[in-house]
Amino acid sequence: MSAIENKALEDILEARESIISTEEAEELAAQEKILKLNEEIEHKESFIQSEQTTRPVIEEITSSTHVYARYEDVDKEQLQRDLEEIKANLGPVGEEDYQHLLKLERWGRGATLSGFFLIYMATALEISIGLSTFGFWTLGIVAAVLIGVGNVARWANVAHPILHGAYDKVPNIPKQYTKSGFARGKRRYIDWLDWIKPEAWEYEHNIMHHYHLGEDDDPDNVERNLQWLIQSNIPMWLRRVIVYMFAAVWKPVYYAPNTLRILENKERRKKRLSEITEYQVSPFTENGKELWKNFYLPYALVKFALLPLLFLPLGTSAVLSALIIMLMAEVYANLHSFLVIVPNHSAGDIYQFSEPHKSQGEFYLRQIMGSVNYSTGSDLIDFSQGFLNYQIEHHLFPNTPQSYQQKMQPLVKEVCRKHNIEYRQESVFKRIGMTVDLMVGKSKLLRVDGI
Repeated sequence: MSAIENKALEDILEARESIISTEEAEELAAQEKILKLNEEIEHKESFIQSEQTTRPVIEEITSSTHVYARYEDVDKEQLQRDLEEIKANLGPVGEEDYQHLLKLERWGRGATLSGFFLIYMATALEISIGLSTFGFWTLGIVAAVLIGVGNVARWANVAHPILHGAYDKVPNIPKQYTKSGFARGKRRYIDWLDWIKPEAWEYEHNIMHHYHLGEDDDPDNVERNLQWLIQSNIPMWLRRVIVYMFAAVWKPVYYAPNTLRILENKERRKKRLSEITEYQVSPFTENGKELWKNFYLPYALVKFALLPLLFLPLGTSAVLSALIIMLMAEVYANLHSFLVIVPNHSAGDIYQFSEPHKSQGEFYLRQIMGSVNYSTGSDLIDFSQGFLNYQIEHHLFPNTPQSYQQKMQPLVKEVCRKHNIEYRQESVFKRIGMTVDLMVGKSKLLRVDGI
């Protein structure tokens, strides 16, 4: 590689290392080396040499009422200084931020326990006073929603920031609230038991999604993942029905096998093996066996066997009722999490990019252009949306606690106004409609080609 190429690579790694953990920085550095080696084999010229001879095609960032700065015209170095000043002024993470996390954790646990208590109460009342079927299932539906809320809260409000290392620097913090201690080994059953294995989700999300946002390597590119539907001859109304059905089961159907595939490809890249492009769900395949053994079965056995059996003292009918309510809670949790997670980067006004970013300032610009916030407000409003309503702030500084994001939000918005960058923030319900439009092929992602 030329001296210019070496300098560009060093700048990329230095930028990334400034905002992520050493472990993640090493992984990204390894990825960069592999990509560079592949480029040397396939191409004689680097992306920098191409940039010198070919002018990129840049789309203007526009809205119906305002023309925003073009990608190439944004002062990325000044943007970096302005955003990092916001973070620096907030000071170190401390006890107050940790207590905020514990409050959110209590709310989630409280929702879950309340749901189970309602199942017990409905069953006990049915046995003791002959509670009507309508009354029983009214309580059952409320119980399912509460358990589903607890499920989403455990993932979004607790596991998500902890696995980013957001609280690692809090003095004397218990190990189970640190990135290296949370949900590790047997603690998975205590800290975060879901269809997804924590280690697989952490790599897929922290590395491949966050630091390849809007690029071809982003595993959560909805438009690309749904090409089979978009390019099909299925009527538009039926496509929407398929999307709604998918949303009800998206964690086991998409997230579990996809995170396993991404983690497996990490190892295959190290060995210079071809990557897996299809899900392996059959238990008779190597990856399928892993999927069932360490992803599906631990969660399914606890949620749909062990927990319903706790109601056996009330009779076998109570066990069956509890199982049905648990399945209802699972559907609700999938729908709720789909609602608050998927629209963050998926709509016709969101950008994707054809090349990796080359500087820290450019990284920040892409997180803003490739993300959208929802309505923000009190802790309760933010809790209900899993704090994913602060997606721009989270993607700018992923290793910060959620309490920081609340404080940063108006300041980041002001920086965007200063640089004439569009800051998207709308109702989550409006955004899910725009996301479904993208998923069925009614709209397309915007592109910044040659960048």
